[in-house]
Amino acid sequence: MAPAIIGFDQLRVPVAEGVSLNAAVGGSGSPVVLLHGFPETHLMWRHVAADLAADHTVICPDLRGYGASDKPDATGPDVYSKRTMAADIIALARALGYERFALAGHDRGALVAFRAGLDHPGTITHLACLDILPTLEMWDAMQGVSAAVGFHLFLMAQPPGLPERMIEASSDAFFAHFLDVWAGDPAAIPADVRDAYLDACQVAVPSIVADYRASAGIDIEHDRADRDAGSRLPMPVTVLQQDWGSALGFDAAALWRPWAPDLRHMTVTCGHFMAEEAPEVVVKALRDLLDR
Repeated sequence: MAPAIIGFDQLRVPVAEGVSLNAAVGGSGSPVVLLHGFPETHLMWRHVAADLAADHTVICPDLRGYGASDKPDATGPDVYSKRTMAADIIALARALGYERFALAGHDRGALVAFRAGLDHPGTITHLACLDILPTLEMWDAMQGVSAAVGFHLFLMAQPPGLPERMIEASSDAFFAHFLDVWAGDPAAIPADVRDAYLDACQVAVPSIVADYRASAGIDIEHDRADRDAGSRLPMPVTVLQQDWGSALGFDAAALWRPWAPDLRHMTVTCGHFMAEEAPEVVVKALRDLLDR
């Protein structure tokens, strides 16, 4: 049996022309949407979602291009822009009957959540971003030999063709590399869940590359326009990050603060996959955020 979030219903919800998202939905109460990162699916939230569902309606979609959600061809740069992917999430919540909701994202999902907070400030009540920097700050910070940890960012930023062929030639090894290297506790991702992640990625190489390529192009344009306009995230914001800021030579909290006046920045002692490695820490941080 394929792994699933126990007690959650699996739904397929149209969110844009020709695009439907797969989503696990459970619980009751005020809505919280949880967005997964790379190279994972909505399953990464299985522990956190089960806890929050005790008093919230929890919605865990697969992002456009990932998991069991639709994977439209990248016919233009906007197809996998974070603006488009954020609009998917707004449409998903509205289709489920929610005009306002709290939003948390990890990794790629956090970039989508960040964009949703900027584009839809009246819709997002609370925002949490796990283990990322905003796109502009990320690219500015990736310098010198420390940038080797982000080699995949540069690979998938290349024009269409070569990145897709290289990754498809050894997709399991490519995606497994990140699950292995980024996990502080590999046992936090059991074999059946790991297999589900790799299977999902294997059939999604073009869309995953398109997502990353957008972050080296159109996403930068959108973020720069907001930064130049002085746009801010008006809702309470929590950022959780590994203790990697000092190691890479920058102050992560300082990079976040101009975007989020109401910011709480926390360092978590674990690997990148903190919702699986330290779910109790993530749950407490999200519950504290929702109380603000």
